[in-house]
Amino acid sequence: MSLRFVIIGGGPAGTQAATSAARLGADVTLIERDIVGGAAHLWDCVPSKAMIATGGRLDTIEDSNGMGLRVTDASVDLEAVRERIARITDRLEHHNRTLLESQGVALVRGTGRLLDDHTVVATTEAGELTFEADAIMVSTGSRPRIPDWASPDGDRVLTTRDSYPPKVLPEHVIVIGSGVTGVEFVHMFSSFGCRVTLIVSRQQVLPTKDPEVAAVLEEDFLQRGVRLYKGARAIGIEHTEGGVSVRCDDGRVAEGTHCVLAIGSIPNTEGIGLAEAGVAMDGPWVADLDHHLRTNVAHIYAAGDISGKLPLSSVATMQGRKIAEHVMGLHKVDHRHLDYEKAASAIFTDPEIADVGLAEADAFAEGRKVRVTKVPFASSAKALINDDPRGFVKIISDPATG
Repeated sequence: MSLRFVIIGGGPAGTQAATSAARLGADVTLIERDIVGGAAHLWDCVPSKAMIATGGRLDTIEDSNGMGLRVTDASVDLEAVRERIARITDRLEHHNRTLLESQGVALVRGTGRLLDDHTVVATTEAGELTFEADAIMVSTGSRPRIPDWASPDGDRVLTTRDSYPPKVLPEHVIVIGSGVTGVEFVHMFSSFGCRVTLIVSRQQVLPTKDPEVAAVLEEDFLQRGVRLYKGARAIGIEHTEGGVSVRCDDGRVAEGTHCVLAIGSIPNTEGIGLAEAGVAMDGPWVADLDHHLRTNVAHIYAAGDISGKLPLSSVATMQGRKIAEHVMGLHKVDHRHLDYEKAASAIFTDPEIADVGLAEADAFAEGRKVRVTKVPFASSAKALINDDPRGFVKIISDPATG
């Protein structure tokens, strides 16, 4: 009899684990309650990048005068943007479904939970279905974090998912949170012609990134007319006659027509039976994962946002493949495990930001002798031809090895 592998959550980790395990001969059941491909991926990541791409086209038109062109002004058709996003997500979900079906994966639309460490129940429109499993993977994703002092209403106070796209284009949007999601929203809304205020709790945007990188992005924001409230932490939101006001802990108040909460996410681990199965937890995150992404219950795995690792679709996809291979008997001995420090990441602002490996500050903090090489794009003929000399390439290397 084939190994019975049940997966709860059909995001990047779940779909990759399902197809990989099925190809290796497993009897795979995938339970997904919302959208095949993952809510965080197809309701957050893909729509945001689609809107950023639209904003990028607007920026290109706006900047065409520097290329020797005369163009008329372009405007945003929000309904057309909404329809475009729907087409993209529908097409991607159809592709994901087709791929799963082609590999013989049993796809169940419903909410999965663990009854015990070998039994999974799926609650569907037709009732409950019970599945016995030899191995289980949980990859239920995450949702936007909502602080106690905020009450999103979908109109003026928005979560990230309310913003793809919003019901109306904000005249003046206040973005709360200056991490990756926050700065992408600043870029997107400013490209659409909105006035933007960014609440920055630290002294730089992207506080975990290289300060020189953050400085380039901040300069671009200022040129776009973005107002930066640095060193300010939002503590309250109030509705006003013209929109909203955001109170900060230093006494400053930001006024706008809308605000967007971009202050992280929390994993979807409530009510899915992890405790009943004996899985150790660290708050909302799964605890004690080994390098195979096994929980303390050896045949139960966790992947994606609930794993507490890098919250990237690319990382979740790789985790899903690694788990499938381990479930099917591969990698039982020492092998090359996932090294999250070497995972590449990208930020879809303009200019775009990408990094991989050890940051300069971290290298110095570890006491390592490193060589820092920085080449500005302004020295590149290609950058000058494209009329975009912003930014640089920075390489951190070990002088002993090159």
